[in-house]
Amino acid sequence: MGDVIQVKMKAELEKYTRIHKDVSKSMSARQKLETQLTENNIVKEELALLNSSNTVYKLIGPVLVKQDLDEAKATVSKRLEYINGEIQRYETLLKDLEKRSEEHREVLTSLQQELEKAQGLSGGGKF
Repeated sequence: MGDVIQVKMKAELEKYTRIHKDVSKSMSARQKLETQLTENNIVKEELALLNSSNTVYKLIGPVLVKQDLDEAKATVSKRLEYINGEIQRYETLLKDLEKRSEEHREVLTSLQQELEKAQGLSGGGKF
């Protein structure tokens, strides 16, 4: 009986470890998005200070290309919308992963208690 519990426990532990790796990857991706969000908000603020007489350039590869101010503002706004959407997606994903992690933790705890009980029963008859 203890062997069966150990096999189940090992499988659950692998799932739990996999979930934690996913959480780590998701948090890292979310942090990158937060950085991009901050950078793009700064760009938006800077563009708001300009008027139509100012010249705006966009970096495309190694070349700076002249860009219309309104087009630059629209591009930054769309990018901000996309980044905010991705952040929301990662928030949802992280909540789901946390829920699954908690479920696996509870299963691991109950399996550990069963294993201890099984070892206690088999160990009690040896004395």
